[in-house]
Amino acid sequence: MKRHIPLETLQFATRCVHGGVYKDPLYNSVVTPIYPSSTFYFEGPRQTSGYDYTRTKNPTRDALEENLASLEGGAGATAVATGMAAITTTLHLLPAGAHVIAGNDIYGGTYRLFANVLPARGLRFTLVDMGDPEAVTAAIEPDTAMIWIETPSNPLLRLTDIAAVCALARERGILSCSDNTFLSPYLQRPLELGADLVVHSTTKYLNGHSDVVGGAIVSATPEMAAKVAATANALGTTCSPFDAWLVLRGVKTLPLRMQAHEKNATALAQFLDAHPRVEHVYYPGLPTHPQHALARSQQRGFGAMLSFDLKGGEEAVFRLVERLKLYAFAESLGGVESLIEHPASMSHAAMSPEAQAAAGIGPGLVRVSVGIEDSRDLVADMAQALPD
Repeated sequence: MKRHIPLETLQFATRCVHGGVYKDPLYNSVVTPIYPSSTFYFEGPRQTSGYDYTRTKNPTRDALEENLASLEGGAGATAVATGMAAITTTLHLLPAGAHVIAGNDIYGGTYRLFANVLPARGLRFTLVDMGDPEAVTAAIEPDTAMIWIETPSNPLLRLTDIAAVCALARERGILSCSDNTFLSPYLQRPLELGADLVVHSTTKYLNGHSDVVGGAIVSATPEMAAKVAATANALGTTCSPFDAWLVLRGVKTLPLRMQAHEKNATALAQFLDAHPRVEHVYYPGLPTHPQHALARSQQRGFGAMLSFDLKGGEEAVFRLVERLKLYAFAESLGGVESLIEHPASMSHAAMSPEAQAAAGIGPGLVRVSVGIEDSRDLVADMAQALPD
């Protein structure tokens, strides 16, 4: 008989492997089963096994949620269909007419939701430089209900001082939510720094294999976790059992993958930083990054995302991607394979030219999701592909 060991007593890598497992007392499966059933029969009037309908609650999804809550240090988690579903569900916690402060260089999909969709529901948004505490403070209004933190930011890898911003929010009774997709809980845990909520696109590093889309919301308190779960159920944003199972499988190797990702990203960033065709490299792991010290203080590593400005603008970028052999020219990030994209025309195309300019997204900006291939091959491929 398998003895239960409390997850909180285990180290992070052990929790990745053992969290949400041992759910099969009938056959003692060491892999969490997939429960694809859409519905569960009642044992009698008002008597269930704890499950009645999969949109509301499912054993496989529960297993993933147990795992993610443990990894982030939260009181509970809700797994949803996509990263954007996580953001949408979180914003539905706010009352109509609420005001939200967010960064001016956030992910393009988040920007589209904030600029084009949620204002029709009565929400108002102010986008500021989240690296400037005075700008954040100045943006607070009487009805500010949430401060949205994305750190490192997408695509310019700017950092927000999570502890400082969350303390500012708590002093004023404002919720704080941090998008932790770029680093994963292996490298950064915003709840430990004071955040009320953490969101993820589990499509990215948590799953890590580019074969599922999903999202998650982790709450600091049981009360908030219950509210999030009820909101996701009402909106119908919860994820499918099979998608939950894929993410749970991917999480098992998260520490090993993140170590390999970061090693390769550091090698590529150093190469690009010395290349004459590259104007600037955005990677917090470089000592020259203006927020390198902040990264060292609130992160456990620097991650695998980097961007760089290429001389020659958009034309030079497209010549580069045509020559590359190992980097797939594609959106998304966080998989074991290296991906490269042009934010202005791809991930951040939803932003107006004015918004792109305000965020610092120029035509020569390139974003790279560095995979786990051999770093020597990645550097060699980039070297042969850079425009003359």
